[in-house]
Amino acid sequence: MQVKINGIETRYVLSNEGGGPWLTFIHQLGGDLSVWDPLAGYFRGDFTVLRYDLRGHGKTAVSSEPFGIADLSRDLAALLDALGAPTTHLVGMSMGGMIAQQFTLDHPSRVDTLTVADTTGGTLPDGRALWDQRAAAARTEGMASLVPATMSRWLTPDFQAEHPEAAEQIRDVLTHTLPEGYAMACEALRDFDVRSKLGTILRPTLTVAGRHDTGTPPAATQAIADAIEGAQFELLDAAHLAPIEQSHRFAALLETFLERPV
Repeated sequence: MQVKINGIETRYVLSNEGGGPWLTFIHQLGGDLSVWDPLAGYFRGDFTVLRYDLRGHGKTAVSSEPFGIADLSRDLAALLDALGAPTTHLVGMSMGGMIAQQFTLDHPSRVDTLTVADTTGGTLPDGRALWDQRAAAARTEGMASLVPATMSRWLTPDFQAEHPEAAEQIRDVLTHTLPEGYAMACEALRDFDVRSKLGTILRPTLTVAGRHDTGTPPAATQAIADAIEGAQFELLDAAHLAPIEQSHRFAALLETFLERPV
């Protein structure tokens, strides 16, 4: 399905067989909504599951202007408005986790629970240059130049060997991400920092990290849990895409978390 959100044609998939509370999944940089296929299938019997492609990713159009994570938060708010969702449980991975944090700060009354995986509360000053380098590489060399190093960060060698079809789908989506969409998102990540505001989040929060994540070390995700009162932190035997690599364990954690009274 397509809908125009803040002037951008946006793809989304809504699975509401269960007709239950809303549960929204937000994908990573260089990904699209398909990365959530297994988890959407698991939860759609009990929840109204929403997945969508971020600006410049998948089948969502590239933004005509630079944007920040706050703009991506506004995109999510507009999408929920368009679909008639007053509130949602929110799950974000990597860049999706940054959007989820921003949205919870911007619209606390619309978030039932917050789950973030393999993410950070902000880019440190010494990390800003890295995002500029990746943006420049995408624009000048194309996405193929970024794929090998990215895949090695995202998934452990064991997972890639044991689940080649899953790894290949993720690689294919990354390879076909529009370079300008990827580059503009890198610049949004470069400027993201809500660390000083995390203590104001009062929603039930689950944070998850991959033990072997070299791109976003587990300590960065744990710092989010430390900043939010009552937040839960879990460590999985995975690399950067922990909810995908350890999908059964992540689904069990999320299911238990969502069953708690809000």
